[in-house]
Amino acid sequence: MQSSRVWRWPWPGLLPTALLLLAVAGVNCQETGNHPDWPRWCGKVYQPGYPSFDPGGQTVPPTPVAGAPLLNIQFKPRYSLYLDSEKQAEFIVDAGLSQFHGQPLWTSNTTFPGRANKNTLTFSIQLVENDTVLVADTVAVNSTGSLFAVDLSRLTPSLSPIQVILRGAPAGNNGNQTWTATSSLLYLPEKSNGSVTKIDNLHGGLLFRNAASPGGRFEPLLAYGFFSSYDGFLGTNNSTAAIQHYADLGLNAMTPLTIYRDSAAAFAYMDGINLKFMYDLREGYKNLTHVREQALAARDAEAIFAYWSADEPDGWQDPFAQPVAAYDLLHELDPYHPVAVVLNCQNYHFAEYSAGADILMADVYPIGINATWSKWGTACNATLGDCGCDNCSGAGVRDVPARLDDLANYERWLGLWPKTKMHCPQSFHGEGYWGRDPTPDEEYAMTALALNHGAQGLVSWVYPTSEVLGEAHGAMARVVTAAPVVEFLVGGDRPHRVDVEGGVVDAAYWVVGGRVLVCVVNGGYVDVGGRVEVPVPVAGGMSIAGTPWGNVKWRLEGGKLVVDVLPALATSLVILEVV
Repeated sequence: MQSSRVWRWPWPGLLPTALLLLAVAGVNCQETGNHPDWPRWCGKVYQPGYPSFDPGGQTVPPTPVAGAPLLNIQFKPRYSLYLDSEKQAEFIVDAGLSQFHGQPLWTSNTTFPGRANKNTLTFSIQLVENDTVLVADTVAVNSTGSLFAVDLSRLTPSLSPIQVILRGAPAGNNGNQTWTATSSLLYLPEKSNGSVTKIDNLHGGLLFRNAASPGGRFEPLLAYGFFSSYDGFLGTNNSTAAIQHYADLGLNAMTPLTIYRDSAAAFAYMDGINLKFMYDLREGYKNLTHVREQALAARDAEAIFAYWSADEPDGWQDPFAQPVAAYDLLHELDPYHPVAVVLNCQNYHFAEYSAGADILMADVYPIGINATWSKWGTACNATLGDCGCDNCSGAGVRDVPARLDDLANYERWLGLWPKTKMHCPQSFHGEGYWGRDPTPDEEYAMTALALNHGAQGLVSWVYPTSEVLGEAHGAMARVVTAAPVVEFLVGGDRPHRVDVEGGVVDAAYWVVGGRVLVCVVNGGYVDVGGRVEVPVPVAGGMSIAGTPWGNVKWRLEGGKLVVDVLPALATSLVILEVV
């Protein structure tokens, strides 16, 4: 995950396989973008002696369509999968207005036969295979997130997705103007062993179930942990004691940088203590034989929650088809768990490299960098250079939310359904890019900023780290992965952003029932004084019910959280009761 361009094999016990995979990678690497025969990162040359050039592959805002607004119909199952032990599913129907995607919306001057309702779309959701109607209903125009129930007893469980189509028309239009959209429903046979992970397509979070889940129920999972090394940790003689120490810090998840063949005892111990893990395929994901072998070894583990296939394929400029090929095979072999990809570049072929993922992880490493001049002796800008944090501003922790906002914008511009996001906090230094470790306050700020901007999991590079940073992550993990906070971050809606005067104060809130979670971060490196006000725009009066995280003494005044001085890099989680 560190962005050194010197390739190193992390698993000493796998040398013969490693050589084979390296040979495969050598043939396939750097096949995308311009000048593939030059040393590049994120499509840009980074060594002296090469001219700068436009790397291409940028995702840009589409040109607005002239004329009336467009009605953009999209739909998805509420959850990425359902089991045949469940009686009911739901579809999410979005009937939003767009400048970029969809079909022209009828206007007040449109003439319909009969008495059409111009504010309502009548629709049906049907099986593609035989036109069986699963849903027949109406949805308001310019609405999103509407839910419609489906009786699962009408369907037959299958390991393959069931293809569905939505057909809609203005209410009373008699079919003169129609909309269609396609999706798929995954309705799986019940799994008798191991874990199952669902993605909430409405709010983006993960739901997890295994034998240790109370009552066999799916529970919200905000995975918080580290990418964890084989050398010096998982490959040691006392690996189980080391794993237990890791869990005792408060961390609830791990991405072990090893495989079953070398670390079966470590994986068994994680199963035993219910330490969730994401299974690492990064070094061999281009070799589908390797992918098959590893998926068959890992898929029935009690603690597995996802697979990690491609690591920075945009940085390495891997062929576009390779993450997708691994994704397709993993879902064929194990449809019960999602697939994650780590993206490194700020804006390089996002659509192509995100296509092979259910979960997008962003590894923004902004601490201790020189954002304008690299160790290679070249400038860093949009067309040249590599400074360890692609196109970062040098603003420290504030580069984290900027990157997550970029990913969300690209999805919106491309008309894609948003994918689950995770952030990879920096917990290391070195390699000529990063002059120092982050401080604990920087770790807290990066994590809280990521949550405010839509991250629903944290996987930090790399463990073992300093004990100080391990304890720092563990302290925050104990709060954000457990009730009551996780019920907002994963069990609730997506974060609602709040504008705060001053530029560096970042705030968001989540609503669950009659309670509100507010997260406030000073993303600057100096105190903010002169009264900081954070509006909380929810109906009704409020009272402070608790402060699960942070030492700032907030008070409520007129629907706002107020403090006279907000210290540098301060982070706060405040729960409000609405009355």
